[in-house]
Amino acid sequence: MAEQFVMTQKNYEDLKKELDYLVKVKRPEIVERIAEARSHGDLSENAEYDAAREEQRSNEGKIAELEYKIKNADVREEVTDTSYVHLNSVVTVYDDDMEEEAVYTITSVTDVDVMNGKISIDSPVGKALLKKRKGDKVKVDCPDGSSYTLKILKIQ
Repeated sequence: MAEQFVMTQKNYEDLKKELDYLVKVKRPEIVERIAEARSHGDLSENAEYDAAREEQRSNEGKIAELEYKIKNADVREEVTDTSYVHLNSVVTVYDDDMEEEAVYTITSVTDVDVMNGKISIDSPVGKALLKKRKGDKVKVDCPDGSSYTLKILKIQ
């Protein structure tokens, strides 16, 4: 069975827009740059051609990735209930070991931005927090076999 990508309708629409841009705008631009570079002659020493081909490979890889995620999307209704943690919840937690608070936004895998506190519902922290309530202590299992505890202080 194919991997499912949990996301909101907005995430789904954003992926479709990005795919549309890559296919209808960026792909033709790259093809045009390749044709222009080819017209300069010897391809073996043509850095412009090599760069355009590399960009084409990267773009086609991103297109394939987006098509796969869209095909295997599990679109969920947005929930506004703040009594428990769900997709798009903003959760403030306290880590006893580190003696600090952290704020996480629980997102789909398509919207992860760890540097800005956006974590996937499939991450260890996301899985541990999902469906929990304010005041709950949750055990987070790390990939290396260790674990730690977080206390949920606030859910927005």
